[in-house]
Amino acid sequence: MLTTTTEEASGLGVVDDALRSLRITGSLLLRESYAAPWAVAIPDSKGLRQLLGLPAGVRAVAFHLVEFGHCEIAYDRADSVLLKAGDMAVCFGDAAHRISAGKRPQTQAIAGLLSGGTNTQRPDGTDHAPTTSLLCGVFLLRHTELNPLLAALPSVVHSTLARTGALHNLSGVARLLSDEMERASHGSGYVIERLVEVLCAEAIRAHIEAAPSGAVGWFRGIKDPVVGRAIAAIHAGPGEDWSVQRLAREVSMSPSRFAARFSESLGASPMAYVASWRMNVACRKLATSGLAIDQIAADVGYESHAAFNRAFKKLVGLPPAAWRARQRQ
Repeated sequence: MLTTTTEEASGLGVVDDALRSLRITGSLLLRESYAAPWAVAIPDSKGLRQLLGLPAGVRAVAFHLVEFGHCEIAYDRADSVLLKAGDMAVCFGDAAHRISAGKRPQTQAIAGLLSGGTNTQRPDGTDHAPTTSLLCGVFLLRHTELNPLLAALPSVVHSTLARTGALHNLSGVARLLSDEMERASHGSGYVIERLVEVLCAEAIRAHIEAAPSGAVGWFRGIKDPVVGRAIAAIHAGPGEDWSVQRLAREVSMSPSRFAARFSESLGASPMAYVASWRMNVACRKLATSGLAIDQIAADVGYESHAAFNRAFKKLVGLPPAAWRARQRQ
């Protein structure tokens, strides 16, 4: 029988919380074959959002799954990522990128392909044999401000379906997705959309599982039995009157040792994390509820409107009223 310790459960629950707060949805965009040399340009996240007609509060994250062959993903001023059959790249970074194979290809924009334009680099059955078959889509993320999970992810999450893991089932979800696309029966569109959502979660879980245990950051923090419990407590009660002393009592450790261990794991102090998560919760409440700003301030642990205004503007860049108005435009 598989058992989970309290410390492990705390870390898992925090990941659940961060994933749920993003309200992930998604859709497939293209399933195409290409003959080398070929290249497709993908705009940055703002351009992709505009191309798909998405509201300002939604972040579009492109993903590419290689079903056959190989390709390269290249960003400006960044190292390229090589993908082979069974590999998937999720482009969490904001920058534009290009997927390609072969030398000196002509680049076609994904906008043309999505609008029904001809794939000029499709195999023609003669001299141009297929070198790559790609499944491309987008994950749509909401309430991304100050989300610690999203901030901890690299610009490109590179996963392989060939590697199984104890905490994810990436290959199984990809197989179900491919089968559903081939089946094309009643309700397939709905099922495919749900599978795309799960595909995003599985790619993130695969990355967390493979993340180096010694690297400073959020993933190290949630895996630490002490720090993970403290993070779970903060997520469970963002409006509590948190202090280093109270958090230290939650994990049965002296305040000085706890603060040092927390900062060493995350690269940020306990109270900085408290403030950041409070503002994440506040952003979600401002965007999705009609609650008064004073009520939201109280819900996330601020006794005065002025203190909440200062903290919100410092971390988000705008006063809460102005930020809410921009979200509702």
